[in-house]
Amino acid sequence: MAVVSLTVRDFRSYERATVRLGAGLTVVHGANGAGKTNLLEALYVGCTGRSCRTANDRELVRFGAAAARVVVTCDSPAGAHEFAVGLAPGEPKRMTADGAPVERLLDAPFRPLVSVFLPDRLDLVKGPPAGRRAHVDQVVAALWPARAAIRRDYAHVLAQRNALIGRMRARGRRSDAALPAWDAQLARLAIALIATRRDAIAMLAPRCAEMSAHLGLEGEIAFSYQPRSRADDPAALVAELEARLESDLDRGFTGHGPHRDELSITLNGRELRTFGSQGQQRVALLALLLAEREAIGERRGVRPLALLDDVMSELDASRRGRLVELIRTGGGQTLISTTEVDHVPGATDAGVTRIAVAGGSLLQEAAAA
Repeated sequence: MAVVSLTVRDFRSYERATVRLGAGLTVVHGANGAGKTNLLEALYVGCTGRSCRTANDRELVRFGAAAARVVVTCDSPAGAHEFAVGLAPGEPKRMTADGAPVERLLDAPFRPLVSVFLPDRLDLVKGPPAGRRAHVDQVVAALWPARAAIRRDYAHVLAQRNALIGRMRARGRRSDAALPAWDAQLARLAIALIATRRDAIAMLAPRCAEMSAHLGLEGEIAFSYQPRSRADDPAALVAELEARLESDLDRGFTGHGPHRDELSITLNGRELRTFGSQGQQRVALLALLLAEREAIGERRGVRPLALLDDVMSELDASRRGRLVELIRTGGGQTLISTTEVDHVPGATDAGVTRIAVAGGSLLQEAAAA
């Protein structure tokens, strides 16, 4: 699956714009505030149905406009496909795949996979564990689409158990006939969720280390999954839940399970989020995203579209060159935004597409022959 074009109407700073993507590397360049990030965000919205920058869809509609629309066209061995997202403040989001309405673009067949790097995504390294858990679950869904239901089912059962715990606490009850059934369901799904996360990290960890070294990160980097539970089967996890029932009733919710697990990223045995510099954290995040892209590409037969926003600003010349080398030799489509074209090594090479952004308008430059 390759993204061929993007068309936007009244999206962020763009009134109307259409752009065609290259088959490999596309460099989006322009001054700060010109709209480069908005362009990458529009691509993400068109591929996923949601923003990578905000949870408030109102922010995506151009100021003074009634609605916004994003259309992404793609090519695949099975033919051409179109994905569209319509946004209007106060109205439900409208999404279509090949003209047919869908509730979630994420479930649409032939949807292009996409990976994004934004400067504020460093929170994935140095932020709270919830962001890392959610990210691992997204990678699991991309690697093994059939396993995505495990996380959704776990969240549903967890919410039901929490509601029951809340009622028990409010009524001063220390037991309930319905609790064992919820414990059994939660434990079964928890063991499956832990196993699938472990599978994903086992696949990614060596690739992350290799990518980090290639990007010039000195030292030994390690990515590891750290579940709170020591249970190997549902019965053992049920026993752990039962042992913690009193503390759950005191706090009013379930405090044990994979919804509290951690993805640890260390450099030379020390937590990167605490002891690493911002430069080291940035390289580690890039390594993680590149490792995921490679693993997904091998598993699914196509690498996700990579959107790298302002990725060159804090990399030295050597690391810029190494990053572009990884991108171009790995294959797949990549968009890199930058203030200066020469910040991207090889940006003027044959086969590289360039898009100039200025004042909410786009200029598609002719790629070198």
